[in-house]
Amino acid sequence: MDIAFAGLTFAADDPLLWTALDSSSLTGTAGPRTDLFIDPATGETTLNAPRLLTPAPAGDFQLWARVSVEFAATFDAGALLLWGGDDAWVKLAFEYSPQGTGMVVTVVTRGRSDDANGYTVEAPFVWLRLARVAGAYACHASLDGTHWDFIRHLSLDTAAASIGFEVQSPSGEGCRATFTDITFSVTTLADLRDGT
Repeated sequence: MDIAFAGLTFAADDPLLWTALDSSSLTGTAGPRTDLFIDPATGETTLNAPRLLTPAPAGDFQLWARVSVEFAATFDAGALLLWGGDDAWVKLAFEYSPQGTGMVVTVVTRGRSDDANGYTVEAPFVWLRLARVAGAYACHASLDGTHWDFIRHLSLDTAAASIGFEVQSPSGEGCRATFTDITFSVTTLADLRDGT
């Protein structure tokens, strides 16, 4: 099953886990112990989190959405995903921290994953944005959908990449994330750090 948003068609790895709510909203449901992560110390690999992806268009772009997650267990999350293959990908997530709060988190995987915390979010939702700018990628988050906080700037050495959504429950019994106000634009971010 394919789901269309903002002029793009997304394909699900498991269609039963994704539901379109309207033309700019969807939910994704993860089962128990699902994740995208390659342990940086051991190399232990988990790649069973549900994904909804479309090929990334050529050139600069921006993909953003308002993300809310029905947190139940540590590391439950909904994320925007840049997928270059089983050992090359980026997730920008709204994740349930070990301290019991929502948090903006990025994981960049180049062979093995790194894991970097952004900031905690007291609200039950956060806006996330993934953008390509001049061949590199930028991650931003927003508490109001207007002012964007710079989270990360990175490269991902892969010839082809897909973009989309992911939901996970690494330590729990399952998780549901809702993505609303999904927007895609083939525009270029002029400044990564000025809040726009």
